[in-house]
Amino acid sequence: MNAGRQRTASVTAMDAQDWNEKYAGTELVWGAPANAVVMEFATSLPAGRALDLACGEGRNALWLATRGWQVTAVDFSSVALEKGARAAAPLPRSVRERLEWLHADVTKIEFRQEYDLVLAVYLHLSPKERPELLRRAAAALRPGGTLLVLGHDATNIADGVGGPQDIEILYTPTELVDELGDAVDPTVAERRYRHTETGTAIDALVVGRRPYLGS
Repeated sequence: MNAGRQRTASVTAMDAQDWNEKYAGTELVWGAPANAVVMEFATSLPAGRALDLACGEGRNALWLATRGWQVTAVDFSSVALEKGARAAAPLPRSVRERLEWLHADVTKIEFRQEYDLVLAVYLHLSPKERPELLRRAAAALRPGGTLLVLGHDATNIADGVGGPQDIEILYTPTELVDELGDAVDPTVAERRYRHTETGTAIDALVVGRRPYLGS
């Protein structure tokens, strides 16, 4: 993997193998374009340092890097990261050098406190793991930095299509805001309705900023 820097940290072998198998095909699992919600909110932000948690094949990380961001893209699937690096290979060297691919379990590593943007996009954890991860993600932001959390809403099982069918790992915007507490000042907390080939999926979205010191 040479399209950007690579690091490896602690990885949960069993779960990682399941995702390696999912990503093993030649096609991109989530498609090439960046997520529309990420583009909606990140477009207006000045380029800085970004942390993409559970980045998969790196579609959001690649898009950010082409816009001048320094990106650390983390996933516990080595196969997904390799596909991301291959996708980055044809890009200009200046873009590739802004990408760091980190092979790690996001629940087991420490984040440096230096990011202007942290993404947690379709990262679904247990109710025990999620609040801790979200607060650590928020703590990794510089004051004024932005946290964007997007995933399948708890109502999607009954009223939407696709996504995990385990209610335990789904959430609502209100639950995310409660779990984050005062770690960020929420600017957006809402459900988003996403049209797919099989119907309308329901997502939960929270965007917040880490408070400035003394605010």
